[in-house]
Amino acid sequence: MKLFAALALSASLIVTTSDVLAGPPPLPKLGASPDGVSVSGLSSGAFMAVQYQVAYSSSVVGAGVVAGGPYYCADNNMYYTPICMGQMFISPDASLMVKAAQRFASENKIDPLSNLQKSRIYVFSGTKDSVVKSSAVDATVSFFRQAGVPDSNIVYVNDVPAGHALLTPRFGNACAENATPYISHCTVHKKSYDQVGAIFTQIYGTMAPPASKLTGHILSFDQREFAKPNSSMADEGYVYVPARCAAGVSCRVHVAFHGCKQSAQSVNDDFYGKTNYNAWADTNNLIVLFPQVNTSYIPSNTQGCWDWWGYSGDDYAFKSGPQMQAIHDMVERLTQSTAATASR
Repeated sequence: MKLFAALALSASLIVTTSDVLAGPPPLPKLGASPDGVSVSGLSSGAFMAVQYQVAYSSSVVGAGVVAGGPYYCADNNMYYTPICMGQMFISPDASLMVKAAQRFASENKIDPLSNLQKSRIYVFSGTKDSVVKSSAVDATVSFFRQAGVPDSNIVYVNDVPAGHALLTPRFGNACAENATPYISHCTVHKKSYDQVGAIFTQIYGTMAPPASKLTGHILSFDQREFAKPNSSMADEGYVYVPARCAAGVSCRVHVAFHGCKQSAQSVNDDFYGKTNYNAWADTNNLIVLFPQVNTSYIPSNTQGCWDWWGYSGDDYAFKSGPQMQAIHDMVERLTQSTAATASR
């Protein structure tokens, strides 16, 4: 009997070890709509949201940019990053970035800038932000205007005494903090400011109120099939799937880019689980993709930032860039239908 018990225990340990080695499951095919894809992010995630919006403007309808600079600001040179963050005595010149984007579009490296005329953009800069200062974010607004986004399609909020953070109604630091997990709560006009709600409303228009209790689930998935070696992308990503979307309703996709030091490696589920993205998604038929970038030494990305200056390769800001292509492939996977969803 002891022998059988030992064998049974060994077998259970083998199964457990195998499960661990197998890692997270693949990103599911959910039959999401290819129309209405949108992006948002904080800090390096905001730079990435701008980058993705511009490069894939034919398929991305809008972006939420919280403390981020203009497209191709660093010009493939990490030494320009302080300028792009507003930390130097000169500010980014948006007209130069527009000219670069026009050239890239003419070379078919990104989508035509004419698509941006239909884009809806939310931009935010906290007056207490000491990391990415308002002069850099001002250049983002200028870039979008010069690139063809009508003023009527841009909302720029730059009068809230917030630090460097994504703002939630309740969770996180005090409003003016510039500290981990870079999530804060602020009061605006005697109400808690819900930044995700403001982003979604600007992009999509009138929205149903956020859910008080979630119906869906946060799923982990294997990012390794999408990420090229030396892209700094984590092995594991996350996606929030409302119950209706899992049941076969055709939902839209929103990509939420975390900031530096804000992946699950650094702050656990603070960004993908506590920032109110999921509550808004739950009642508005939105699938929220939370891709992840971790710290790395090769390539040099010790702060766990999205690549907006070129550490993953010279094509980082193009549709062919390692991280850009990975995100696009993830979105395409979510829009694919299984036999089960196709029959509903």
